[in-house]
Amino acid sequence: MSYLNPSEFVGKMIDAGEAKVFMSTRDTVIRAYMAGAILAMGAVFAVTITVQTGQPLLGALLFPVGFCMLYLLGFDLLTGVFTLVPLAWIDKRPGVTLRSVLRNWGLVFVGNFAGALTVALMMAVIFTFAFTVDPNEIGQQLTEIGQQLTEIGTSRTVGYADHGAAGMLTLFIRGVLCNWMVSTGVVAAMMSTSVSGKVIAMWMPVLVFFYMGFEHSVVNMFLFPSGLMLGGDFSVGDYLVWNEIPTVVGNLVGGLTFVGLTLYATHARTGASRQRPAVETPAFPPR
Repeated sequence: MSYLNPSEFVGKMIDAGEAKVFMSTRDTVIRAYMAGAILAMGAVFAVTITVQTGQPLLGALLFPVGFCMLYLLGFDLLTGVFTLVPLAWIDKRPGVTLRSVLRNWGLVFVGNFAGALTVALMMAVIFTFAFTVDPNEIGQQLTEIGQQLTEIGTSRTVGYADHGAAGMLTLFIRGVLCNWMVSTGVVAAMMSTSVSGKVIAMWMPVLVFFYMGFEHSVVNMFLFPSGLMLGGDFSVGDYLVWNEIPTVVGNLVGGLTFVGLTLYATHARTGASRQRPAVETPAFPPR
């Protein structure tokens, strides 16, 4: 497993951010769409494992499958571009403007949402036989998976709203911590030039985020529409105000502050080294 030192992979981070800024609208949206869809598949996979085994840790251990797949295929998540793309602007790469950074974020958001919503609709069709049967009438395992998705949607919207400002702050902090871990996974993959090295490096922080229940804006683009389609006791407004929007802001702050800017500041724009103190050479008497 070849390893790149921080000064090398931070350069790759800036280059990656620059490349994403200048990518065509078509390619940006397609890659974001596929990333949202694959991550949603990983989420329903993890929920299914958790329900069938009764072991949330096992679901969390296997959730990173989707994340690794989409990264290796070159697709883009909003959480990743939040961290990488601004570095090209901060580094003053030619042609990279704040407007182009915001354009990239907007296109990736739309693509991720469309991909996650597609999988949410497909899974709702499976759970309800194309909306012709109540999900509670379709067999125990599917019912339990559907109930789990519905309960997640309800508890992580109305549950935060019940606590008012304290709930909003909690939601925001969970978003920050999530993208601290997820963006660490994105960057960690750049440390290695081998597939196995990339997968191992990505797996660890993504596992932490999922098991700890932190809030990921793209995963939530699947979980909450699924909950709504299956009869969750919350509204679209609850989802947007009491989850998606604060989570997006938290993801932006967490990824850019704790991963992108810290690595850039200390490995790309390092401070001046301290002067080493002079060391006197001891004089030895002649023999």
